[in-house]
Amino acid sequence: MASPSIFPNDRLDKDFYLVLEEFRDGAAFRETDEGVTYSTLIGDMLTGQYDQVLRIVAFNPVEGWSRDVSEDIARELNRRIAAEGHEISDALRDFVESQLGRGIGIQLALPLRMASYAS
Repeated sequence: MASPSIFPNDRLDKDFYLVLEEFRDGAAFRETDEGVTYSTLIGDMLTGQYDQVLRIVAFNPVEGWSRDVSEDIARELNRRIAAEGHEISDALRDFVESQLGRGIGIQLALPLRMASYAS
């Protein structure tokens, strides 16, 4: 027989985010409040609450999934930085650019279609 959880299930039925950061003594997941949501995480990153971000993992215990959301977070950071003109640290710039494979605010070029013109 399984032991009852010390946490009510309604507190676990949401997405949680863990941020892996590089510290002086090595990488570690940063201790976070259980109330950190996608929006608050983005806001915290834009205001410098995190420094050397390496990866971000999301999980939902009730739904039984986890995944690396680093690229999703970087894409949203890129959108907000470009649209709202946020000043960011070099470390945050490095995180976003490494996840997206391009500079912040740089759009990927669309392939040009060659039109054929009748003479």
